[in-house]
This record gives sequence, C-alpha cells and structure tokens, in this order.
Amino acid sequence: MNTTLPFHHPDRPSSGLRLLKALHHFRKLIANKEDTEQVFHIVAALRGRRYLDHARRYWARAGDKVALFSGPELHRLLDDHATLKKLPDGSVGRAYVAFMEREGLSAAGLQSEYDKFADSAGSYNDVLERYGDRLRDVHDLFHILTGYGRDALGEQCVLAFTYSQNHNLGIGFIAYAGGLELKRREARNAPIFAAINEGRKIGAAAANVIEEDVVALLREPLVDARKRLNIAEPVKYGKAHDAMRSVGIDPYSMLAVAG
Repeated sequence: MNTTLPFHHPDRPSSGLRLLKALHHFRKLIANKEDTEQVFHIVAALRGRRYLDHARRYWARAGDKVALFSGPELHRLLDDHATLKKLPDGSVGRAYVAFMEREGLSAAGLQSEYDKFADSAGSYNDVLERYGDRLRDVHDLFHILTGYGRDALGEQCVLAFTYSQNHNLGIGFIAYAGGLELKRREARNAPIFAAINEGRKIGAAAANVIEEDVVALLREPLVDARKRLNIAEPVKYGKAHDAMRSVGIDPYSMLAVAG
C-alpha cells in the first residue's frame, strides 16, 4: 500500500455525515442546476463509512500504479480526441469521443468545476483526495459503459450506478433527491424511481470500474467491455422515456439536477 500519503489528512474536516450542510448545497444546486460545484460539496458532506472502506481497499490494491493516474494525466488521455479517434469503430474510446463532442464536454472541464469547490472547501494531499479524483475523472466513462444519456433521468441513473460502485452517501442522496425533484416537477407519469433503482442494481452487480486500466478499457470493444464488466442493459430507463414522450415531454429537454 502507498505510504507516502496519509489516508485522511489531519486538517481535513471529519468524514462524519453532515446532513444540514448537504441540504444547504442541494438547495443551491436545485436553484442553479448548472452549478456543478455544489455536487462536490454534497459528496464531501455525506461520504459515509462504507465509502472510506472502499477507498482503503482500492488504495491497498492499486497504490501508485493506478490511483495516481488521475487529474492532469487522465485529463490529457481522455481529452486527446485526435488519438482516441484512431481507435477501432465500436471501441469504448470512439464511443467516448462521440459522446463528449456531442455534449460539448471535456474531462478538464469537470476538473475546473472541482477546482471551484477546492478553492472554497480546501484541498488535501491524501488518499481520499486521490480516490475522489479518480471517481470524478471516470464519470463520463460511466455514461458510455451504462448507456445512460445526459438527460435529467440519465444523470440520476448514472449517479445511482456510481453509488453502488463506491457507496458515497452523497452520490446516493443526489440520485434520489434529484429523482424526486424530477418526478415532482416534470415527469409525474414516468417510472422515475424504478429507473433509478435499476441503475443502482446494475452498479451493484457490475465489476468496480474505477479499478480498470483506462488505457486498455478505451481500446476494448464497447460490447465486450459491458459483458466483461457485467453491466446490464437498462430497460426501465427506456420505459421512463417512453412514458414521458407519451404525454409530450422530451426527456432530453429537461436539465439534470447533477451531471
């Protein structure tokens, strides 16, 4: 196990649950759904013990070999679209580039949102920070591997999948609280929570994606990667979209609570 970094920096606030703080930042996120910084505040406020256990196990297995391959290094790999476009048709990398360019996203862009959080909440050179970096950096790969889009429900389903992968209570909180907001305001007829629950179950059955060799994963055929990682096709997500469209709602016209 890497011994050069503390697991939990002594200056870092306690990892105990801070529900009121999470609620405060969730209200700010609802008021401005594009304010991604608030997601990081919620995640930090509601880590939970199981998340810490996952971080310890991950670091013990991966150490420097994988865990430090995040931040600028991983951004450069994921944002090098010219190189990724040379991968075979049907590969994870080609699907990733198409998704990112269609949505106008970049790995560095998510990092810049995190930097806003770090500027206000503080940055700590410890294992928890490295583990969080890795989780942040592979977020959009989760969209590719699961098949969930960036519509409002798709984002909540990806977060439910992510919760089952790392057990951060903040991620689970946003997934279900965001689903409630979506159900209450815009999609009352749709099976929102059935889709979110399905995402959580798919994540629980799948291999832990954060431990994957990202370079090798990007080269792998997407169909093969999903099968190897045991990531099932989300059925109820499509049914929820059908229900929305049946009453004239475009699922992709709704702004996600987080994403």
